[in-house]
Parts: sequence; structure tokens; C-alpha cells
Amino acid sequence: MQQISFKRTLLAMPAFAMLCLTLFAFAPRGVDSYEVYLNDKLLLKEYALKEVSLKSLHLENASASDRLVIYYTHCHTKTAGTGRSISIKDGQGRTLKEWKFADAKDGKKGMIIPVKELQALEKQHGGGQLTMHYAAAELPQGQLLAAL
Repeated sequence: MQQISFKRTLLAMPAFAMLCLTLFAFAPRGVDSYEVYLNDKLLLKEYALKEVSLKSLHLENASASDRLVIYYTHCHTKTAGTGRSISIKDGQGRTLKEWKFADAKDGKKGMIIPVKELQALEKQHGGGQLTMHYAAAELPQGQLLAAL
């Protein structure tokens, strides 16, 4: 009787392992993530994978007094980075404007950018593609976040 139970357990182990692998394959683990809010409204939530699907932030209906808040979480620390910055670049990769942010002392801390500054950049460089990038000590090569 004990031998039959042991054989069943041995047969069930590979099936259980496959089930676990299948479930974990669809959960993005060990990946940086970011969220972009216009005031308190979530505009964008992404995982910073190598293959970026460039999303656009539409700010034409935003008020000049609004603010864009970006939360970036690093996978290995589950917290905000150190030496953080957000930059806006033109189509040739030139940095047009950069905002630097203090280190987050208590975990998740948003990076706030006034919408009026983004709208001014869009007006100055109308017709050209502008992109938003994040960089930190933990991610010195930077991460493309969105297009404006």
C-alpha cells in the first residue's frame, strides 16, 4: 500500500512542477516598473522590459497647473532609486530639459513635474517627437518611459 502511494507521489511531482512553472512564467518578476499619474489619475503603468512599447502621454487637455507624477520602482530593491532624474529628449536624442529628484528615504516617492513645463517644451519643439526618460544610480543607461 505504501509503495502505491509513493509511486503516485512520484508521478504527481512533474505535473505539479509544470503547473508552477506555467504560473510563474506569466508574472513579471525581477523587472523594474513605473507608473505615471496626471494629478491623481493613472495614465500609464508599465514594466520596464527590454522591448519597450512606446506609449504616448497626451497632455493637450491638461491644465497648466496640473502636475505629472512618476513612480519608478527598481526590481532588486522594490523601492525608488538614488540619484534619480527625468529628462525630455528630442528626436535626435538631445536632452532638452532634465529634472533631478532627491532620494526617497521611505520607499516609494513620486517625481513631480509641472505640466506647464512639459507643455512649454512641446510648444517650443512642435512637430518633433519628444520622449521622456528615467535614470538613476541603479539604472545609469536610463529607461525610455513614454512619448509626449
